[in-house]
Amino acid sequence: MNFQPLGNRVLVKRVEEATTTMSGIIIPDNAKEKPSRGTVVSVSKEVSELKDTDEVLFGKYAGNEVSFEGTKYIVLDVEDIFGIIG
Repeated sequence: MNFQPLGNRVLVKRVEEATTTMSGIIIPDNAKEKPSRGTVVSVSKEVSELKDTDEVLFGKYAGNEVSFEGTKYIVLDVEDIFGIIG
């Protein structure tokens, strides 16, 4: 995929949360919360503090979801990212 975000934006692929609890209870899709962490896939030329493959935390309802070649991504403003994990 070749996508270059514009402005102060990044393209992130959400990290899916576990579908079962530690005790083995299966969580149905309608009870799951949107994941608030993901891996940076592409960064705008204006963004210097993030790079591809960084794992980040962001607001649950931040950004705009997009789909490329059957894979879902989220386009986030840098201000919507809380920080880098690790």
